Amino acid sequence: MSTTAVPNTHEMVIIHRVFRREFRLLPDLIGHVAVGDTERAALVGEHLTDIVSSLHHHHEGEDDLLWPPLLKQATLEADLIHRMESQHASLSTALDQVDKLTPAWAATANQADRDALATAVRDAAVVLEEHMGEEEQEILPLVREHLTAEQWNKLGERGAKSIDDKRKRLLFLGMILEDCSPAEERDFLKRMPAPVRVLWRLIGRRSYDGYVRLIRR
Repeated sequence: MSTTAVPNTHEMVIIHRVFRREFRLLPDLIGHVAVGDTERAALVGEHLTDIVSSLHHHHEGEDDLLWPPLLKQATLEADLIHRMESQHASLSTALDQVDKLTPAWAATANQADRDALATAVRDAAVVLEEHMGEEEQEILPLVREHLTAEQWNKLGERGAKSIDDKRKRLLFLGMILEDCSPAEERDFLKRMPAPVRVLWRLIGRRSYDGYVRLIRR
């Protein structure tokens, strides 16, 4: 392994918290939308779509930037890495079902679509939890052993560019920081570009707090 800095893999744990929390909350958020309340269904549906899209981007980044170098440099762990790839495929199938059901429910807010969507999100959450748990326990130690900080940082840089809407980029930063300890928040923000830190301090936190009240009312 290179003598460069060891990758800060705790960043991945922090990102995983976002998906764990949102997939835990979303089935109930969906289930509590009143039949016929298309305004609320559209709002929750957009939030769900954003979360699923972010998860797709997260896993595409791993497919392109994590598994190939690990397969090359941690050759004895090929079976484990291929299992991670297989879990991505299973999760993609589960998320495709969520994507298929969301527009119809958001447009009609009928009970059948609502219940089917809530079930699909719960099913995806089961696969997601299994994958993230194994990734944290088995893959992140391999990353620290076999990859350089430069290789690892490419994954975070790609993730930061995956959201085009600047407002939603700030909201996702809020989702990341929501469950952080004060020390984790300071460390995470320290690695953000200065303009992002200023925007977060001036409007980002307030905007995110308002968004949370709106989505989770």
